[in-house]
Parts: sequence; structure tokens; C-alpha cells
Amino acid sequence: MLEKIFGHFSKDVGIDLGTANTLVYVRDAGIVINEPTVVSINTRTDQLVAVGCAARDMIGKTPSYITTTRPLIKGIISDFEVTEKMLRHFIEKIHADTMAWYPRPRVVIGVPLDLTEVERKAVEDAVLSAGARAVYLVEEPMAGAIGARLPIKEAVGTMLIDIGGGVTEIAVLSLSGAVNWRVIPIAGSELNRSIIQYARDMFNLLLGERTAEEMKIRIGSAIELATPLEGPMRGRDLLTGLPKEIMVTDSQIREAISRSVKQIIESVKLTLETTPPELVADIYERGIVMMGGGALLRGLDKLIAKATEIPVRVADDPLTCVVRGTGVILEDDLLLHEIALPSPSTAGIMR
Repeated sequence: MLEKIFGHFSKDVGIDLGTANTLVYVRDAGIVINEPTVVSINTRTDQLVAVGCAARDMIGKTPSYITTTRPLIKGIISDFEVTEKMLRHFIEKIHADTMAWYPRPRVVIGVPLDLTEVERKAVEDAVLSAGARAVYLVEEPMAGAIGARLPIKEAVGTMLIDIGGGVTEIAVLSLSGAVNWRVIPIAGSELNRSIIQYARDMFNLLLGERTAEEMKIRIGSAIELATPLEGPMRGRDLLTGLPKEIMVTDSQIREAISRSVKQIIESVKLTLETTPPELVADIYERGIVMMGGGALLRGLDKLIAKATEIPVRVADDPLTCVVRGTGVILEDDLLLHEIALPSPSTAGIMR
């Protein structure tokens, strides 16, 4: 009874806690936060200096006593305290205009498929410590499929490729569960590092990660483009130590990221090879759906379609599929209890 009363007033929250970006959905309000997963901390006072875009703009520009970090690596919490402070900041921001007596929110949060029980417990503890009254963990591909309005409850195969910042998750879903899946540490951040290494090897140019990401977004592609693109790439000349700018083309960026793109495609093919034939038949008929920021790389869907001989499409607004899915789950208690992962804390008590 008390939970129902709390539920009426609570600003329940859905979170897509990503390596590169964190998105927050609030019930009845939609997506209210879409910020980089970056935090700046004053090490002298242990105080939060900035979160999100403000913290990202500080990267490489802070004095020694201010550290700017990404508290998640490859989808896994690497710094528990910083993650807790970031989540607390977001939850307090959401409740800034509410009365002090408002109940703490329920939180649905997406997690990668390959998290261990210990890693899931770290996520749960961080969210509870940040101010949630209850936490429900759901697998990111499942939340993404729900956000993309795919028929996950039916006895048909649905294949998703979620290319995030830290990991790429490839999953075959049926009857509200992942039948076959593969997670690889090749995603947006790895593509950025490939561009950095290419600039170093080919041009003796040292790039920052933000610059590499901007080049990937601006002129990056997985296939040859009908209209060639080019743009300036700025960094530090490794020979002189001075600033340097060169013009690069889409073909050069494509060459830089080609190895990583091939690894993603190979993983997709390996997942299909180990999927039950009935589900493969469904996938062949229904196609593959791509989501996540990496899905926006020009021509990647066409390259995967050519390699697998299966139609591939990019979901509507692929960056927000997972967080929109958590929002749908928040509104449907039956769906929530059907797909939520067992609480690591409860599992420990039961053993």
C-alpha cells in the first residue's frame, strides 16, 4: 500500500549509463538529461566540480588538483565513488524543483549483457547510494529493443547490434530473452583510438580524443561515399612540438578505422553462425536492427548487410533507444518484473 502511495508521487527514472554518454528518462517528462559520462573532481576537497558537457570541456585544461575522468570503462564501473557522485548529481538535478518530502525514485537502469554478478551489484549499490529507493537492472539490448518498438515478447528472432562508446553488443532476442549474444570491446572509443594511432603513424600528428571523435563524426564512413568529404585535423606535430593542421579525406579516416569495423562485422557473422536455424530464418526475413552512436557511422549498415546478405536498418533515433526502452518499462510493471534481472543482493541472501 505504501509503495503505491510512493509510486503516485515519485519521479521514477530510467537510466542508460553508457561509457560515452548517460541519458536519463523521467516518467511523464521524457528524456531530461543527455550528457557525456565525464566527471571533474577537486582532489583537494573531494568535491564535484563539473559533470557532463561542462566536465568534458575541461579535459586537458585543468590544474593538477582537478581530475577529469570517465568513471566507466567498456560499460563497467571503474570508479565506484565517482559514478555514485555523478548519479547523485543527476537525481538531485531532476528533483531540484520538488518538495523535500517527495519519495526517492525507483530506477530502471540498462546494463551490458556480459556483466558479472559482482559488477551488477556495483551498479545497483551505486544507484542506491545515489538516492534511489529501488533499482531494477535490465539488459541493454532488451531495453533498446523495447525502445525501438520491436516485438520482443513474440516467438520470433530479432537481431540487434548496439554499438556504444565502450562495447558493441550483438544479441538475438526471442520471447523476452537473449537467446544468443556476443559482446566485444570494439566500439566508438576504439574507433577514436584508431584515428589517433593513424594520425600518429602517417602524419606524426598527436591528436586529442575529442578531435579524433569530431573527425569520425564529420567525415568518417565505412564505405566509399558518392560525394567525397574532407576536413582539417589539428594536433601537435611530434617532430617540432608545435601546433599543426592538415587536411584529411573520408578515405583516410575509413582506412584508419577499417580494422575495427571488420572486427565488428566478423562478430556479427560469428553470432549468426551460432544462432539456432529457426531464429536465423526469422532474422533473414525481418532483418537486423542497429542502434547506439556507432550506428550513425556512414554506410556501416550497408557494409554489414553486404557481408551478411541480410537487410540491415538503423533504428529511429538510435542514440536514445535504450533510455526510451527504460521509460516504457517504467510504465509497465508486468513487463518490468518479466525482464528485470535478479537483484545481486537478493541472490546473495538466497545462497
